[in-house]
Amino acid sequence: MSSRRAWSRAVLGALALGATACAPMSGPGMHHHPRTSTVTVAGTGTVSAAPDMAEITTGVVTQAPTAAQALVANSQAMERLLQPLGTLGIAARDIQTTNISASPLRRQGRDGQPPEITGYEVTNQVRVKVRDLARLGRVLDQQVGQGANLVHGIQFGRQEPAPLQDEARKRAMADARRKAELYAAAAALKVGRVVAVQEAGAVSPRPEMAPRMAMSAAVPVAPGEQEIQASVTVTFTLEP
Repeated sequence: MSSRRAWSRAVLGALALGATACAPMSGPGMHHHPRTSTVTVAGTGTVSAAPDMAEITTGVVTQAPTAAQALVANSQAMERLLQPLGTLGIAARDIQTTNISASPLRRQGRDGQPPEITGYEVTNQVRVKVRDLARLGRVLDQQVGQGANLVHGIQFGRQEPAPLQDEARKRAMADARRKAELYAAAAALKVGRVVAVQEAGAVSPRPEMAPRMAMSAAVPVAPGEQEIQASVTVTFTLEP
C-alpha cells in the first residue's frame, strides 16, 4: 500500500511541475505583442446599364348589380385581355395573377339610415413580364385596346443582374481600399490585410410609371438606364 501511495505522489508532483513550466511568465524584461491597429471604412460601387426587360401590372375592373354578374363580366373581360398576349411573344410563365377581389358598392343612406348596397365591383390584376423591350409598346397598346382599365407599375430590370451586381461589389471594395489608403497615408501608415467585410446590400432602383396612366394608341416607352449599387464596410489592418 505504501508503494502505491508513493507512486501516486510522484505522478501528482510531475503534473504540478509541468503545469508550472507551461504557465505564462511575466515581469520585468518580458515583451508583449502590441494590439494591431485597424481602420474601418465604407465603400460604394455603382454600375449603369440599360434594362433588357420590363414588368407591367394590368387588369380589369368591372361593376354589376350582383356579385355573380360582376364576376362573370370580369372573367370574360380578362379572357379577352390575356388571349392575344401569346401572339406578341409573351409566354404563359410570364403572366401571373396578382390580385382578385370583390367588394360591394355602397351609397350613403338618407335620414340616418345605414349605407345601401347598390352593386358589386370585381378587380382582377395580372403581372406581365416582357422580355423583349421592343415589344413593350405593342403590349401596352394591345392591353388597352382589349379593355384593360388598369395599367400601372411599369418596372424595368435586367434578366441576368448578377454580373452587374458583382461588378458593383468589386468597385465597392476598390472604393473602400482607396479610402483606407487615404487615412493610412495621413497617419504615416500602410494598409495591410483585410480583417472583415460586411455587405450592406446591392440595390437596383426601378423607374415606374404613374398608376392608372392613360395610354394612347401609340405608346412611347423610354427605358433609359439603371444604376446597380453595392455598399460594403471593410476593416483593414494598419502597418508601419
